This record gives sequence, C-alpha cells and structure tokens, in this order.
Amino acid sequence: MSAQIKYAYLKQHTWIYRRNWPKDVALVLGAQALKQSLKTHDTSLARVRAAEVNASFEVKVSQVRAQATETAQTLPDWAGDAEHALGRLRASLETSEGVLERAAFTRPLRRPKVLVSTSGRSYLGLRSNELRPGGFKSVRYSVGLFLSHYGERSLCSLTRDDGRAFLSLVAQLSPLLGRSESSQGLSLEQSVRWSSYSPRRITGRTQKRIWDQVNHFLNWAVYQGQLAQNPFSTVAFEAKIRKRPYAVPTDEEVVRFLGTQDRGFRAVLLLCLLSGLRAGEAVGLLRDDLVSKGNLGTFLHVRPNHLRLLKTDAAERLVPVHPALQSMLVERAGGDAIFPDMTVNWITKRFSDLRQQTGLERPGLVFHSTRKWFITQCERTGVPEHFTASLVGHKSARSENGITYGIYSAGISDEQRRSIVDQIRLPPGVVS
Repeated sequence: MSAQIKYAYLKQHTWIYRRNWPKDVALVLGAQALKQSLKTHDTSLARVRAAEVNASFEVKVSQVRAQATETAQTLPDWAGDAEHALGRLRASLETSEGVLERAAFTRPLRRPKVLVSTSGRSYLGLRSNELRPGGFKSVRYSVGLFLSHYGERSLCSLTRDDGRAFLSLVAQLSPLLGRSESSQGLSLEQSVRWSSYSPRRITGRTQKRIWDQVNHFLNWAVYQGQLAQNPFSTVAFEAKIRKRPYAVPTDEEVVRFLGTQDRGFRAVLLLCLLSGLRAGEAVGLLRDDLVSKGNLGTFLHVRPNHLRLLKTDAAERLVPVHPALQSMLVERAGGDAIFPDMTVNWITKRFSDLRQQTGLERPGLVFHSTRKWFITQCERTGVPEHFTASLVGHKSARSENGITYGIYSAGISDEQRRSIVDQIRLPPGVVS
C-alpha cells in the first residue's frame, strides 16, 4: 500500500501538493487551487514539506481575507464596482510581498561524516575526566576494542549487522587477556586470535558490560549530533548472565589465610575481616582517619582523601576498631598512610597467590570475601540488616518495617556500633 500524505500525491516519482482555495479567496486570487511540486520522491521528506506548505497556505488565506476586509472598508461602492475593487485588491496583495509566492525548499543538509576513531577519542577524553581510574579503565578497554575493529569506518555506516558481528567476536575472548605482556594492547581481531589457544571464555556478565559501554558511546554520539540513531540499540543481547556471588570463607579457611608469614598482607587481611572495609578503603587509610572516641575507643573514619575516593556517598562512615586490631594499627600509625606500600592490585594478586599456596581455590573465594565474612558474622550475632549496612557503607538498607533507613533515620549511635563490632570473634586457632 502506497504512503498517504494529505493534499499531496505522487506523480512520476515526485510528490505534488494541491489544495483548493476557499471560494472567497479563490475569487480574489483568480486561481482555484495552490499547486506546486514538493521536489522530492522521499515520503518522509515530502510529508515534512507538505506540512510547511499547509502552514503557508493558512497564512495566505488569512492575509487575503484581512486585505479584502480592509479594501471593502475604503470602497463604499464595492458591490457596484466589484471588478475595479478586485483589481485594487489584487494589486495591493502583490505589493505587500505577494501571497501567491510559492514556498522555496532548501536541500536538506547532509550530516557530516565522522570517523568512529575520531568520535571515540573525544568520548574517551570526556569520560577520563568524569570517571575514577578503575571505572575509566573498564570503559577504555571496551571502547578501545570497538575502535580497533571499526575505527576507520564512519559512524553513519554502522549497521545492526556490525553490532551482531561485534557481539560474536566479544564472546570469543578469553578471561586471561591482559594478564601477560604478550596479550596487552591487542586489537579485537588479535585478541580473538590469541584467545583461540585457550578453551576459556569471558562470562556473559563481562560480555554485557563491554556491550553496554559501547552502546553508551554510540548513544553519546547520537546526543552530539554525529549519528542519527544508535544502530546497535535493536540488537538483542542473548548471552546468559549467571550470578556468581562471593563465597564466604569458612572458619578453617580464615585460620589458614591468617597463618601467612607475610606480616604486611596479614595485617590488611585481618583489618578487612574485622571491619568489613573494602580493599581500596583499607589501603587508603591515613593516620588522621584514626579517631578517638574516649571510653568507646578508636574508630576508623572512612572518607575520601588524596589516596582514594569512595565507591558511593554512603561509603563514608565510622567503624569501631576491633580490639584485635588495636596494637597493629598503633604500630603502623607512624607515617601518613597506614599501608603506604600497598595497592588494591597488589592485594588481590597476593590473595590469589595465597589461595594457590593453601590449596583453597574454590569458586567465588576472593579477597572481597573478607567483607562478606564480616557481614555474615554480624548477621549470625543477631544484628539487624540496616545496622550492618551502616557499618559496611551500603546505601539502600531497609528496616524490618520496610522503611528506607537512610532517609528516615539519623543512624545508629557510636555505642551501638561499638557493641556490634565487639561481638565479632575470630575462629579458634587464629594465632595472634
């Protein structure tokens, strides 16, 4: 079925506009209808131009009728000398910029072609100023893979098929990429070739993260006017995403981990087990973050500083120092930073090595599991969920009545915090 446009019809691959004038206006203009070419065969463009001519048609009708009324008032003998009056009216209409003038259509401007690589570099430059280093590293990797494969193409040449092809290549990547110098800085094609030597593939969750970050870049290009629409927005992501929760260390595993001979690593491991701090929060602790609360003892003030930012606003909090940590923190409080030589990367790699040495390599058991151990101990001692949330820096905790805790409560007291932390006990067999 052919497309329909009101007051327009297709003739020899060109849309023509035709609309009859009202009888009184036709009498003045000496023409039965307004007829003109819309100068296009494209239906969408013709519909826009027809709307423009419709608007000018209504304006012309109003102008003719207004001028006719004015002329009639200056010619009392209008009825007796209608031909003379019409002549004067037509002459005045032509003098006043002519209502018979046809709409002039300008050729639609073509969207300038922008290379994917050019747009991608601008996007990454912007995101580098908006994101924290860890978050930007992920975006840079995902968008970098995309640019390495489509960088020399123009944005407007991308299609849904390109999106499907990109997803297919991403699904072939190995999780071991980047762990060795030989696999760093590879293009997408090179990464796929390198991954072919290993049977392991990245999870659906990792694929989804890469896909979402590339789509965010393309949506940004649309917002910037570099692209009419995101061609990947209608591509279905079909990989299954399976939840992989962190494992909770058992008492035996905690004992074996804390039996390490590396005193520095043992210190940060013990701190995270007994405070629920994230690895980044622990290595960012300063001497000034140790706050004395009189009879309640020492608290850790987790807050942004020059060493690190926080994951969320709710992450800023006060955490009581467990009695088992007191001597260790006093010993390490001589300098500005509590753990001056440690980074999150070093901690996670050191934990991976320790896990191999102790033979405790089970799925989900990572350094972040120390935080889950702390939360589990709080739960087992009967601490309400929203109390624990305030200690570990979760922002969406709800009370037993379903009330969002952070909105309607001023928070738990320091005495309550101290009581909760003091109830946590290390497993029997841990050497002090």
